[in-house]
Amino acid sequence: MYQLIQHQSELLSILDKMKPTSIYALDTEFVKVDTLWPKLGLFQINLDGEVYLLDGVHLDLSLFWQKLIQAKQNIFHACSEDVDLFYCYSKIKPLKNIFDTQLAMSFLGHGLQVSYQNALQMYLGVDIEKDHTRSDWTARPLSQAQLCYAANDVEFLPHLAEKIKQELQHKNLLAYVEEDCQSLAYEISLETPTEELYRDVGNYRHSRKQLMQLQQLSVWREQLVKALNIPRSFVLKNNVMIELVEKNPRNQFQLSHIKGMRPNIIREYGKVILDLLQFLPEKEEWPLNLARPVKQISKDIAEQVETIIERVSFETGIPRAVLMRKKWLNELYHHVVFYHQDINHLSCYLKGWRYPLLVQPLLEVLKADKHNLAQQMKIRK
Repeated sequence: MYQLIQHQSELLSILDKMKPTSIYALDTEFVKVDTLWPKLGLFQINLDGEVYLLDGVHLDLSLFWQKLIQAKQNIFHACSEDVDLFYCYSKIKPLKNIFDTQLAMSFLGHGLQVSYQNALQMYLGVDIEKDHTRSDWTARPLSQAQLCYAANDVEFLPHLAEKIKQELQHKNLLAYVEEDCQSLAYEISLETPTEELYRDVGNYRHSRKQLMQLQQLSVWREQLVKALNIPRSFVLKNNVMIELVEKNPRNQFQLSHIKGMRPNIIREYGKVILDLLQFLPEKEEWPLNLARPVKQISKDIAEQVETIIERVSFETGIPRAVLMRKKWLNELYHHVVFYHQDINHLSCYLKGWRYPLLVQPLLEVLKADKHNLAQQMKIRK
C-alpha cells in the first residue's frame, strides 16, 4: 500500500517521522524531454515500511531535501539521475549518505547495469511491471496503474538492500561499496566549468584554432540552453559543432549545408554562429591541442598491468570491470606523464581504497613506460 501526498500539511506529518537515524529507500519519477533540467513528477520514499508518493508538481519539498541530507542513509537503485535531480532542486551537494544497490551488485559479479526488475527477481523472487517508464509524470491526475508502478520502485528496495549488504559483509566488501557510493554521489555533483566544455567535444586531431572555435561555440550554447531551459541538442549537437569547425562555413548558405543544423537555429542564430567561428581571440589565447589517447603501452608493461589487476581482483573478489575501468587506467597514464607525484587531480575512486591496493603498484609499473606514454600523448604547442 502507499499514500499519495499532495498537500503541504500531509507532507509536514511525514517530515516529523524522518529522523537523523533513519534509512530511507528512495526513487523519483520525472520528465526530461524538452528541457535541460528535469521536471519532477513524484518523489517516492519508503519510510519504516510505509510508502509515500510525494507530488513534486504541487509540494514545496525544501524541508524534505534537508531531511535527506541528515539521514543515516539514502538507498537508491541506479541513483545517477535521482541524485542529479536532488542536486538540481535542492541546490545542495554533494550527498554523502548514498547506498546504490545497482553499484553494490556490480561488486558481487552481477554486471555494471543490472535493472531493478532483475535485481528483485534475483534476490527476492519478486516480479514487478515496468510498463510506465515513459509516462508523463507531470500530468495530473496520475492513474492508479502509474501510482502502483511508482510505489513498487521503493516498496521492495529496503529488503533488497539488506540482502545485498549481508552478502557484501560476508565477503568483506561493504566498506568498499559504501566508499564508491560516496564517490559516485560526488562525481555526479561535479560540473565542468563552462570554459572547459569544449574538451568534451573536441579531440587531439583538432587544431588550436578549431579548439578555440569549439570553446566559443560551447560557451555560447551553454549560456543559451540555461537561459531557455532546453536540451543542448535542441541548439547544436556535439557532432554538429565538430562539423562546423571542420567545414568552417563563411555564410548562411554554407551554414545550411552543415549536416544536422536545425533550420530554426540558422534563422535565429545563424549570424551569431558564423561570428563565433570567424572572430577569435589572439593566437596566444587559443587552447593547447588536447593530449592523444593512449592506444597501447609496451607489451611487457601491459602484461604487468594485467597481472596486478587480476591479482587484486582475485584477492578481493571484486570483478575486474569494477576494480579498474578503462578511463581510470587512462587517467593513470596521464598522471605518469604530466603530474608525477601529485595525486590530487586523480578521481576520487582512485584516491580511495583502490590507491594502496591497486593504484600505487600500477603507477610503479607505468613509470617504466613513461617515455613511450609521453610520445603517444605528445601535445603540440
